[in-house]
Amino acid sequence: MTAIKHALQRDIFTPNDERLLGIVNVCKAGKKKKNCFLCATVTTERPVQVKVVKVKKSDKGDFYKRQQTWELRDLTEVDAKDASKENPEFDLHFEKVYRWVASSAAEKNSFISCIWKLNQRYLRKKVEFVNVSSQLLEDSVPSGESQSVAGGDEDALDDYQELSAREEQDIEGMMEMCEDAVSNAEAFAEQLSRELQVLDGANIQSIMASEKQVNLLMALLDEALGEVDTIEGKLSSYEEMLQSVKEQMDQISQSNRHIQISSSNNVKLLDEIQFLVNYMDLSKGHVRALQEGDLTSPKGIEACINASEALSQCMNVALRPGHEKLTAVTQQQLLFAELRDTFARRLTNHLNNVFVHQFNHFSHFKMTIPHFYRSSCLSLPGHDQSSTLTQHPAELSLPKHSPLHRDLLRYAKLMEWLKSTHREKYEGLSRTYVDYMSRLYEREIKDFFEVAKIKMAGASKEAKGKFATLPRKESALKQETESLHGSSGKLTGSTSSLNQLAVQGSSSRRSQSSSLLDMGNMSASDLDVADRTKFDKIFEQVLSELEPLCLAEQDFISKFFKLQQHPAVLPPLAQPDPEEPDGGTPSRIPPPAEHRQSLSSEKDLVRLMMNKIFQSIEPELNSLIALGDKIDSFNSLYMLVKMSHHVWTAENVDPASYLSTTLGNVLVTVKRNFDKCISAQIRQMEEVKISKKSKVGILLFVTGFEEFAELAETIFRNAERRGDLDKAYVKLIRAVFVNVEKVANDSQKTPRDVVMMENFHHIFSTLSRLKISCLEAERREAKHKYSEHLQSYVINSLGQPLEKLNHFFEGVEARVAQGVREEEVSYQLAFNKQELRKVIKEYPGKEVKKGLDNLYKKVDKHLCEEESLLQVVWHSMQDEFIRQYKHFEDLIGRCYPGSGITMEFTIQDMLEYFSSIAQSH
Repeated sequence: MTAIKHALQRDIFTPNDERLLGIVNVCKAGKKKKNCFLCATVTTERPVQVKVVKVKKSDKGDFYKRQQTWELRDLTEVDAKDASKENPEFDLHFEKVYRWVASSAAEKNSFISCIWKLNQRYLRKKVEFVNVSSQLLEDSVPSGESQSVAGGDEDALDDYQELSAREEQDIEGMMEMCEDAVSNAEAFAEQLSRELQVLDGANIQSIMASEKQVNLLMALLDEALGEVDTIEGKLSSYEEMLQSVKEQMDQISQSNRHIQISSSNNVKLLDEIQFLVNYMDLSKGHVRALQEGDLTSPKGIEACINASEALSQCMNVALRPGHEKLTAVTQQQLLFAELRDTFARRLTNHLNNVFVHQFNHFSHFKMTIPHFYRSSCLSLPGHDQSSTLTQHPAELSLPKHSPLHRDLLRYAKLMEWLKSTHREKYEGLSRTYVDYMSRLYEREIKDFFEVAKIKMAGASKEAKGKFATLPRKESALKQETESLHGSSGKLTGSTSSLNQLAVQGSSSRRSQSSSLLDMGNMSASDLDVADRTKFDKIFEQVLSELEPLCLAEQDFISKFFKLQQHPAVLPPLAQPDPEEPDGGTPSRIPPPAEHRQSLSSEKDLVRLMMNKIFQSIEPELNSLIALGDKIDSFNSLYMLVKMSHHVWTAENVDPASYLSTTLGNVLVTVKRNFDKCISAQIRQMEEVKISKKSKVGILLFVTGFEEFAELAETIFRNAERRGDLDKAYVKLIRAVFVNVEKVANDSQKTPRDVVMMENFHHIFSTLSRLKISCLEAERREAKHKYSEHLQSYVINSLGQPLEKLNHFFEGVEARVAQGVREEEVSYQLAFNKQELRKVIKEYPGKEVKKGLDNLYKKVDKHLCEEESLLQVVWHSMQDEFIRQYKHFEDLIGRCYPGSGITMEFTIQDMLEYFSSIAQSH
């Protein structure tokens, strides 16, 4: 262990300026034994650092390497496991618990004792020693010169100091001069003693020789002291003379300092006066403009703007400490406050008058058709509004308020001043403007939408004129007109009287669909694309008129009320409206507390004012949409495309604008109507009933889907919301598939395969022609169902035209399947050549042609003329018949070789039969 200790000291700790004081050979408890050493070390430099180092022998050689180091100050507990028995296990508690097993209990005790002493000497830290014998700790305390091994090593190492390089060189040089110093130490000591005596004598003689020189030096010092006393006397006299001069200079310095202080004070006073004059003085021209400036002329408004800005600068100047105590400053502030209040009152009164004047001016302009005229048109029994509109065309446009905005924008800077100085008056003006404009816009928008509704109703009546043969009573027309233009603006029900008339007209044409409404409540034959295009243009014109109106008003509000450059303020609309019946807050405006919490930006304030001003737009739009949907539910397609486009455009301009929000809400209603239209069509498919006495043919909802798809593809060609139509397509086509199969199962007059074949062929043709990408899978499915049921119908209708011959060969195939060789079948009694000839003679060509002619007539009765599938089916039957004929010939050739037996007719004969029958019919 001693050799290892010296090797570790030399190789590991000496290069790091550390001394090794304690060592123990250990391995980790409970694991594969890998020996290592725990070493207790201290640094040679101050302050001393005490460490516990884990040293392990390298796997690549015989040298040792440092693996892990802990500071002794991080040690919290030492657990010796058992104080009464010899146990080599112990634990050290650092940041975690390390469990060790020493090579012997003695090494463990020695190492724990060393740790205890180092803690006591250098750290004085409270480390808990658990399960450690008290005798071991007492023996570790040094008494006199008797110490433990570890303690003795430590003190010896404290006293020991290594020789420096120079000291080593001197000792080596001295030993070279005295070669016998090692072999004869006594002679070497005597030599050193003699040399020391010689040096002592030389020193004494040198001291005695220098005594005379010391006496001479003392005399010179006494002379120098006398000269110093003389100089000090002269300096004292000079100091007395300068004292009076110093007093005079002090007086002059004090006088100059007072002059400088006075000058500095004068400069500061002048600076303060100039500051007050420059920043708190308002010119007489500005005062005159604020008190009596002209707020109607451009020059007067410009002068008032400049004066208000100057007044704001004077009132907002940052006064220096003490200015507010000056009487002049106080008086000037009172003057500014009086001017501010006076001008704010003048400006508020003037703008209120402007609002009233502009409102009265615009209120004189109405839409082309006045209220009393429309009321009279609606009240006349049997009066057709279409003719009225033709005689008195009403322009579908909204009045422009750009002159009003242009006049008011001249006061925008004054409104900004009012917003920052008089918030109450600013909010009052905001409420006044919103109140007047909301009433003005409500009247104009109501007139505008009434004209739009009349035009829509007129367009629908033009379409009704196409049904000249349909009965129509004047009272019914009046009732419908009143329902379309009721005061509430709400339309209920999904089927109008117009649609009912269309259904009555179509019921005479198709008896099996007497209870089924046409898809969209009005088919293309009842209301063509041109009529729907009129509605589309009217709806587009309505949106095109509303969009610039809202954008212009929102832009004006943002600029006039300055809601883009300053922090959010309490919205004026949140205040109680004095014109409300109960004097409370408006029904559409939340209370002020809610506004303060919910509004976070000025865009919210703009949108809130827009909601109040244009509160009638959304209900009127919903009413117009309901009217269009009631006239023709297909109109929901046009409205969905147009509304989606305008919402997309508005969101690109400003996603949070009033227009974007309002149109988005209306778009939800349009989308809901579109979904209702699709659901109604599906419901009508499910409720369809067919006649039991006539053949089915192409089902009405199949042709209806074709019309819907053609119209939808035209409308949605470049639409933004193509996904809505694709979803509707999938729903409709699946409903068509299900209900075609349902009708086919319920059909009694027409075979099931014919209903499926004809309708799925029509669906396949429609989808192939329109090329609807989202219905590609359904197109393939329709083709598959068409082909499948065509083949099934051909097989079932054709049956077994050579029935006995077919039964004969089925027996032949059964014998072959049982193991009889094909060439031996002719030896079977029931299937010999005579029996075969007998069966073949029963089917001459004349009988075969007669059976085929009857089959052609039967197929002609089953198929409808609309789809023109008769020749297709007849050709398929011809192919199936030829296939059976070839199968019989093949069996004769294999089972009756060399018999010379053939059919009574050939394939060429069959082709002529089929061709002649088709041409004869």
